[in-house]
Amino acid sequence: MLLELEQLRLSYGDHEVLRGLTLHLTRGQIGCLLGPSGCGKTTVLRAIAGFEPVDSGEVRIDNRVFSQPGRTVPPEQRDIRIVFQDYALFPHLNARDNVAFGLREGRKADRRAQAEEMLSAVGLADAVRAQPHELSGGQQQRVALARALVARPRLILLDEPFSNLDVELRERLGIEVRSLLKAFGATALMVTHDQQEAFAVADEVGVMNEGTLQQWDRPYNLYHRPANRFVADFVGQGVLIPGRVAEPGKVDIELGRLEGRLITDVRPGTDVDVLLRPDDIIHDDDAPMTAEVRYKVFRGAEILYTLRLDSGDRVLALVPSHHDHRIGEQIGIRLDTEHIVAFPRGEARGEYCPTELFS
Repeated sequence: MLLELEQLRLSYGDHEVLRGLTLHLTRGQIGCLLGPSGCGKTTVLRAIAGFEPVDSGEVRIDNRVFSQPGRTVPPEQRDIRIVFQDYALFPHLNARDNVAFGLREGRKADRRAQAEEMLSAVGLADAVRAQPHELSGGQQQRVALARALVARPRLILLDEPFSNLDVELRERLGIEVRSLLKAFGATALMVTHDQQEAFAVADEVGVMNEGTLQQWDRPYNLYHRPANRFVADFVGQGVLIPGRVAEPGKVDIELGRLEGRLITDVRPGTDVDVLLRPDDIIHDDDAPMTAEVRYKVFRGAEILYTLRLDSGDRVLALVPSHHDHRIGEQIGIRLDTEHIVAFPRGEARGEYCPTELFS
């Protein structure tokens, strides 16, 4: 295990930011902390890097304790590199010298040669003498990553590394960054509030809320097997509709009976809220069940429909865009679910709000 965070607690004055957070990252693994603003994810990075002392718990790297109450090893002694949100490139240095700055030993000529080799590895062989202001946002991001990688550190931390880029470039660079980290066998931990970035880059993703780690898992499991209502609501789109557990592995809802492995442990006869994702609802003209189109969002190859059931409850359906239906039209639908995610009925059902489609 390369990185171990054990029961971390950290406060700013009277405000407790981290509340008993535990996380393990194996060597060569890429992890990501995902969560809303203010949940504490950047504070985790600062604690790992040694910028913030911890109130309780430990930060261990390669089985060595780097942080514990009353003792914090300085950042420069941790063999960690950070890729900051704004890249933190030196404006008076060209790309090669910015990367070479990440090397602390060896002759100047050797450091520059290593920097040029690393810039070539990240696809910037023709930009070694370019100044930061002459580079695009994506190129600056790659220079920052090259500077982090060139020293072959124990751990790389990435703080919202794509937040200054446009959506299309984020998706492409997410794939590139993952490929580069894997090619160099790097161990990395990233933080972001964007789940698409998290899913594109990381092997394991941790969803955070109010200083706690709600679930640490593969992206597939976060989407299809959320541990609680917060994860279900934060990851992906979906709605919760009422149902009742008929027997183990079977839940009755307005759309019919769901059969499969029940992710949460609830007894027969229990009233539950069942999570349905847009890909659980299939548009089928021959289906006996119909629903009314209430909202639609065109996404190129697909249309995301908000559909009203007879009861007034609403579900989402992701449909190929050549099925272009009018608002108010009744369309046939059927269920196609492999996992049943249900939560015992509570006061807050987490009902779907149509405005979320446009956020």
